[in-house]
Amino acid sequence: MMSRKLGKLIKSSAAIVTALFTLVSPITAYATSDGGYTYNYDYWGDYQNSADCYNVCKVFTSTELGLDVKLKNPQGMFSLGDSIYICDSGNNRIIELHIASEESLEVVRIIDSFNGGSGNNTFNNPTDIAISDEGNIFIADQGNARILKLDKDLNYIMEFVKPDDNTLDPKLVFQPSKLAVDTAERVYCIATGINKGLVKYENDGVFSGFVGATPVSFDWTDYIWKKLASQEQRAKMESFVPTEYENIFMDYEGFIYATKARTVDQARADENAVRKLNLMGNDILVSNGDWSVGGDLYLGSGGGYEGPSIFTDITVMENDIYVCLDRNRGRLFGYDDQGHMVFAFGGNGNMDGYFRQPSAIERHGHELYVLDSLDCSITAFVPTAFGDLVYQAIEEFDKGNYEASEAAWQEVMNQNGNYDLAYIGIGRALLRQKRYKEAMNYFELKYDTENYSKAYKQYRKEWVEDHIVIIVIVILLLFLVPLSIGKVKKIRHEIDTADIFVAGRNG
Repeated sequence: MMSRKLGKLIKSSAAIVTALFTLVSPITAYATSDGGYTYNYDYWGDYQNSADCYNVCKVFTSTELGLDVKLKNPQGMFSLGDSIYICDSGNNRIIELHIASEESLEVVRIIDSFNGGSGNNTFNNPTDIAISDEGNIFIADQGNARILKLDKDLNYIMEFVKPDDNTLDPKLVFQPSKLAVDTAERVYCIATGINKGLVKYENDGVFSGFVGATPVSFDWTDYIWKKLASQEQRAKMESFVPTEYENIFMDYEGFIYATKARTVDQARADENAVRKLNLMGNDILVSNGDWSVGGDLYLGSGGGYEGPSIFTDITVMENDIYVCLDRNRGRLFGYDDQGHMVFAFGGNGNMDGYFRQPSAIERHGHELYVLDSLDCSITAFVPTAFGDLVYQAIEEFDKGNYEASEAAWQEVMNQNGNYDLAYIGIGRALLRQKRYKEAMNYFELKYDTENYSKAYKQYRKEWVEDHIVIIVIVILLLFLVPLSIGKVKKIRHEIDTADIFVAGRNG
C-alpha cells in the first residue's frame, strides 16, 4: 500500500513538473515534434515514440464514393456487420455504405425520407444513427426535435420526443444529438441543453428517467466566493452543474461508454474523460494506468494545438480495446480494459492520417473509420503487423492462453523496447501462469505497483507453502530451546537448593 502511495506521489510530482514546463515553454506539440506518428507515455509522463499500430489504408471523399451530391457537414456514423451508415447532416440524409474490402466502400442506398407517420417524413439535420439487433433504424432527427424509429424498409414505427419532466425548462427545445440502443430497443440519448445525464426511453417510447449524470466538480475557493458575493456577481459566475456528455457507444455486453468534455483544470486533476456505465448508471471504468483516460498530457499552446484533448466519439472492440477520437487535437487514443494507453496517433492537418475536424469514429473488426465533418471524408485505418501483434497478445490473454500471450508480448517488446504495455502484459501472463517471481521482475521494471503487490502476495504464499516444514521447525526451536534451557536451569536450581544436598554440604 505504501509503495502504491509512493508511486502516486512520484507521478503527481512528475505531473507538476511537466505542467510548469508547459507554462514556460511554447513547444507543446510533442506528438509530432519528434517526428513520430504513433506515440505513448511512460510512467514518468515522458513522450515515447512507438511503432505504428495503424496505417492509413484509404481516404474516401464524395468523389471516391461516387456521390452526385457531395457530403456536407457529416456528423454521425454507425457500423453493423459489413455496413456503415453516415449522417450527412448538411444534406438532411443518411447514406448506407457496404464495406466491400479494406479499400472499397460502396453506396447501397441514400435515405432522405421514410414512409408513414403523421408529420414530416423527411429529416432535418440528422446527427446520429443506430441500428438495433432487430434491424430497426433509430435516427436523431435534431432539427425536427425527435428520435425516429423506422423498420429496415424505412416504414415509420414511432418517435421519441422531449421528455415529460418538470425539472426541465418548458422553453427548452428538444435537440437529440447522439444516441445508443440496447438489445431490448431501449433508447439512450444525449440532448443539447440537458445536463442531467443520458435521456432514457423504454422501447414503447415512454421516458423513464435520466441515467449516469456526471459528478459535479467545483473549486472550494469559487464556492466560498459565491457565498460572499452579491446576487449580481453570483449571476455572472459559472454554475456548479454536471457536464454534458459528448458522445456514447454501447458495447457488445450492453455497457455504455460515454465521453465528456474536460476543462484544462479537470485534465490536470487526473480526471477521466470516459465513463463506463452499467445498467444502474454507475461508472465502472477501470483506470489502472499510470495516467488518466484523457488523451494528451501536455495542454499548452504551440504547433497548432491548444487546450486538452476533447473526446468527441468513442468505439469499443470485442477485445475491450476502446478508441477515443479527439476533436480538438485530431488524434486517436486507444486504451485497454485496464485503462493503459495502447496507442496514440494522428493530429491536425491536411495530410492523410490527419484531420481538420474529426466528428465520428467506428470500427469494423480491428479496422477503424474516422469521419471528418470539415474535410467531408472518411479515413480507413488498418492495423500494421505491430498492431496485430498487440491485439493478438491481448486476445490470447482474454482467452486464457497465457503462454501464447506471453510469446506475443515478447515479440512486441522485441520490436519496441520502450513499449511499457509489453512489460506489463508479460508480467500479467506470467502471473496467471503462477510464475510469480518472474512476474515481479517485469512489474518492477515499469513501476506497476498494483500488479507487483499481487504477484508478491502470491509469491510469498507460495514460498511459505514450500518451506512450511522448515518454518515449523524453526518456530518450534525458537520456543522449545529457550523453554528447554529454562527447564534445565530450573531443575539445576531445585537440585542446588534441595534440603538433602544443602544438609550434606553443611554436615
